[in-house]
Amino acid sequence: MAEKTHYEVVIVGGGTAGITVAARLRRAKNPPEVAIIEPSTKHYYQPLWTLVGAGVFPPEASVRDEADYIPPGATWIQDRVVALDPDNDRVQTAGGRTIEYDYLVLAPGIQLDWDKIPGLKESLGKYGVTSNYAYELAPYTWQVMQQLKPGDRALFTQPSTPVKCGGAPQKIMYLTADHLRRRGILDQVEIHFFTPGVVIFGIPEFARTLEKVIERYGIQVHFRHELAEVRGPQQEAVFHLKDEQGNVLEERVHRFNMLHAVPPQSAPDFIKHSKVANAEGWVDVDKYTLQHVRYPNIFALGDAAGTPNAKTGAAVRKQAPVVVHNLLQLREHGALVNPKHYNGYSSCPLVTGYGKLVLAEFDYDNRPMPSFPFDTTKERYSMYLLKKYVLPWLYWNLMLRGKA
Repeated sequence: MAEKTHYEVVIVGGGTAGITVAARLRRAKNPPEVAIIEPSTKHYYQPLWTLVGAGVFPPEASVRDEADYIPPGATWIQDRVVALDPDNDRVQTAGGRTIEYDYLVLAPGIQLDWDKIPGLKESLGKYGVTSNYAYELAPYTWQVMQQLKPGDRALFTQPSTPVKCGGAPQKIMYLTADHLRRRGILDQVEIHFFTPGVVIFGIPEFARTLEKVIERYGIQVHFRHELAEVRGPQQEAVFHLKDEQGNVLEERVHRFNMLHAVPPQSAPDFIKHSKVANAEGWVDVDKYTLQHVRYPNIFALGDAAGTPNAKTGAAVRKQAPVVVHNLLQLREHGALVNPKHYNGYSSCPLVTGYGKLVLAEFDYDNRPMPSFPFDTTKERYSMYLLKKYVLPWLYWNLMLRGKA
């Protein structure tokens, strides 16, 4: 039988965003035909990697088989998209297939640009250089944390690019500090945080709490600093101190025993080099309807969408119903007659220690949008339990099934 080359809805990416949208579309009253293009046989719940890196969970707790989450009735094309042709409603795959669509949903996630920092890729997993942004490295983070001893230095970095889960670069730092506190050596290990920003967190209500956490742990914060090079064998990290315009003022070298590096991140190359991208390389969508501004039959959500919200799974949970509603409207009426709107909601569960979490929820205007009737700017044990047990359960059992 010849391979099918046309589907009503093609979804690029079988991660959080792609699977959630596919599941919701297939649960609709008059479900469209759906194909998901995704190369990976494994599906990861990435928010758990912070806790894997802190020794709370084994890495296996964060992974399941992709096949178990392809919605009933959807077709899984196990391949990778390498080019988009929006003028002719088709995509090209690495396997050489051309697949046509009536509607396209772009949910390919974000690209980790490890190569952009000289020496980083070669040093990962040794010399104390690690990153919770990779499944295979999170256990090494825990190993390095346990090996820290009096007189050591632990460095934590954040790049100037958008990153998935903007709080993750800080969370593992707080957990490392708390781990050292429990061992009774916190005051004997130097902890440094390097950020290109000028504030610890963009929303003042939550920044105030984090500033107290930093003070409690004795963390030294270096604003306007960006990691520029890693010299693994020498255990040296090179940072650029920049001015407000991004010009390098000076180069500073710091020795380390632990370096938790967060790679620069960008839209996948096939998005950047296509006609669907905006000037920064992200999918050029209306930030409220998530419909493409030039190609009305294309929608995007998740990390690759050119929307100015924090890139988190919580954002996807609010974006998916908007994309599904608006796509089905377009399919039924040929236009968005009564569109749903996404308000930029995102949530960043900021782990500040073992058993402590600040749940930051906010919209496009950086206004707090709490889901709970109490003060979520405070550190709480209940919110830590939410991250540890409730959110993973909701993810696997409801969100990826199109039910939440």
